Amino acid sequence: MKTSIGMISRLAIAAALIATGQAAQAADAPAPAAPASNPAGASADDEVIVTGTRAIGITAAESATPIKLLGSDAIQHVGQPNLNQVLTQLVPSFNAAAFGGDTAQLTLSARLRGLSPNHTLVLLNGKRRHGTANLAVLAGVTQGGAAPDLDFISPASIKRIEVLEDGAAAQYGSDAIAGVINIILKDSDEGGSVSATGGQYYKSDGLVLSGSINLGTKLGESGFINLTGMYRYHQRSQVGGIDRRVYFPDGTVRTVASGLSPQQVALYQNLPGAPYINRIFGDPQSKLAQGGFNAGYDLGDVQLYSFGTYSHRTAAAYENYRVPDRVRHSPVLGVQGSLTTPGEVLFNPLGFNPQEAFREDDAAITGGAKGEIGEFNWDLSVTYGRDQDKIYTQNSANAALFVDTHFTPTKFYNGKFINDELTFNADFSKEVDVGMAGPLNLAFGGEYRRNGYTIGSGDPGSIYKEGGQSYPGFQPTDAGHYSRNNESAYIDLALNPMEGLKVDVAGRYEHYSDFGSKVIGKATARYDFSPAVAIRGTVSNGFRAPTQAEQYYSATNVSPTAATVQLPANSDAAKLLGFNNLKPEKSFNLSGGFVLRPMDRATITLDYYHIRIKDRIFGSGTIYGLGGATNNPAVLLAIAAHGNVLDPTVTQVGVAAFTNGVDTDTDGVDITGSYTIPSDFGSFNLTLSGNYNKNKIKKISDAALAQGLFDYTSVSLLEHSAPRFKVIGGLNWSLDRFTITARETLYGKHSVLYSPNGGAVTATSTPVGYYRNKIGTAALTDLEVGVDLTKTLTFSVGANNLFNKKPPKVVAVPNSGPVPTLSTAGNVYDAPSTFSAYGINGGYYYARIDFRF
Repeated sequence: MKTSIGMISRLAIAAALIATGQAAQAADAPAPAAPASNPAGASADDEVIVTGTRAIGITAAESATPIKLLGSDAIQHVGQPNLNQVLTQLVPSFNAAAFGGDTAQLTLSARLRGLSPNHTLVLLNGKRRHGTANLAVLAGVTQGGAAPDLDFISPASIKRIEVLEDGAAAQYGSDAIAGVINIILKDSDEGGSVSATGGQYYKSDGLVLSGSINLGTKLGESGFINLTGMYRYHQRSQVGGIDRRVYFPDGTVRTVASGLSPQQVALYQNLPGAPYINRIFGDPQSKLAQGGFNAGYDLGDVQLYSFGTYSHRTAAAYENYRVPDRVRHSPVLGVQGSLTTPGEVLFNPLGFNPQEAFREDDAAITGGAKGEIGEFNWDLSVTYGRDQDKIYTQNSANAALFVDTHFTPTKFYNGKFINDELTFNADFSKEVDVGMAGPLNLAFGGEYRRNGYTIGSGDPGSIYKEGGQSYPGFQPTDAGHYSRNNESAYIDLALNPMEGLKVDVAGRYEHYSDFGSKVIGKATARYDFSPAVAIRGTVSNGFRAPTQAEQYYSATNVSPTAATVQLPANSDAAKLLGFNNLKPEKSFNLSGGFVLRPMDRATITLDYYHIRIKDRIFGSGTIYGLGGATNNPAVLLAIAAHGNVLDPTVTQVGVAAFTNGVDTDTDGVDITGSYTIPSDFGSFNLTLSGNYNKNKIKKISDAALAQGLFDYTSVSLLEHSAPRFKVIGGLNWSLDRFTITARETLYGKHSVLYSPNGGAVTATSTPVGYYRNKIGTAALTDLEVGVDLTKTLTFSVGANNLFNKKPPKVVAVPNSGPVPTLSTAGNVYDAPSTFSAYGINGGYYYARIDFRF
């Protein structure tokens, strides 16, 4: 499949001209129970919300806290069938990772307001969603992330999404520091839809084929069940450049003068795919099958409900290419033998591309009942969620095993992760007339939650000495099962002391079996001077308990020439280097803003926010024991104490761990505006939304400075890796049978510091030996044109990133030796910067057909 930007542009212009020539105007048929939406995220102001307040019947326009509503129509017009992409393209403060290191590439996560993925609480129909078992370990924009995987919720199943952009830990518990994403499932008891889409990147790779079906039907006389199924195939993409370990920039094999031996020069001729032999940069191949349901039954005084999802995903991502002489055996000299040693055997004379493979099963189910007792509303529920990830290395080899036995498997089972969560909720509310302008809404309740986390060890071949190339198996010393309990109780008072004034006060008590107790609170107020002008503000505090993955995850991360051991933060080995057991983060949130409705069909909101997080959990930089700018001999002792055996050929050895090392401030502004224009030439829905966000480290702990636990890459990832601003402008135009959806997204500058061999931050240090990889301000255009072929059948074509905008290519580090290096692996790629907020693959075009019944 191939395309041209010009062809898509001409198609869009032609469709627009045809549409404007129509004489009659017809309204689009909206999805059942969804508000009229446009692709920039606006929804009708009178949509009743259930997030951010315990009061009943509050609309988005009346909310005392910033709420963004995304209807099913807006979700449908994104193009890529992936919920992370939906939120990235519609919510300015939301940014999803485009590339991850090791297994994080197989479960890409996202963040709100430039904070950690763990700082955003995800709810499904108002109930807490379990997190992924696949921790993002390596340094990157989402390091430490173990939040719920949004990819396991099919866009076709969603009625609307409510994004609360405010701290809400006192209302919902730990994790809700940056905000809350509440996904409301479809609940129609009749009709449905079938959708099929296909697309790929402009480079003619990354093919995506997806199909979904949604069906609502009655359940008995007083119930309903709404079912959704989806299947998606995603082909690999490849955006890497020439591997300069082996080739010059012009693609010719390097010479003896540039550092290769004569035997290597001869061996590296005619390698498959030359000179683009390294395939690590790009999307992995994946297959996802997902099913879900939402059901309810009305018994009169009691309503029963249940909903759940099940997903199965397989994926495989390329790792760094291993050159032909990487794994070899010499009967005389072992692995140190030269290529001319008599009897020497190469494992693979053509080299090999290892792959990390993934087999994941994710399931969740909620059951509950709600009703009224006297004047009290009550809701009792139980939710269980479980994510299991089995990790494999394919097309690989265990070098030590090959040397010792002259044999090695090519596929290894590395072990597994399991994260499970059992939650019981009891919620009660009642309206009480207390003689104010409106009734007092009293809400209270409690929650019990049990969390479990498991690491399972790998097969014998994966853990023999240094294990398989690219991803060693989990050692018995890495393995373990951990659990904890949490009990909480809350109270929430929403009142109207006088006309135009709304006040909401909440308090919460939390007790963790491994961290003790904490009391937190939140106060929110809004005053409407008139129907056209209102001000609002919130002050709250909160906390986030470390995930068990952050506390106990342990593994060895490798590249062709380096090995880094991720030590469990709570282990004795980590304490040898000055790390302490993790403790909860503490947060303080302050926000204020206004709501304007200057004319009919127009709304403008602007909100400032400040978030301070103390004792923030962050991944340390690599602390080197060998091959770094500075080396700490305690590193090698800690690795030995933990029982890890490393590849003897690596030239850099280090450790890393999670730690409560920094205090941070986040300041920003959210702005939204929407205006609907009816005319004889169609209905125009215009929106503009934007986010300005600045993260700053206010303090690095004395212990972290003294022990050299952070490097400047870690600091820059926290402060500068998210765009300083992101603005989304949207237009949805419809006339007769035609619709045009257009978005323009402006990303601000962002950057990261890198160094070939690190360099710890100290009280007096400066970033010597680092260079800054910069992503400049960029504008991306999305365009979709749709036509109703019949009353029930719609065909659409479109493009995300229409003009194929890509981030700049990386710059080689100066003065770093005869071959410029960007990583401890000694590899330099002409690849785009992988932390880019808008991805590394460029433009994506697609076609979709939708059938409603």
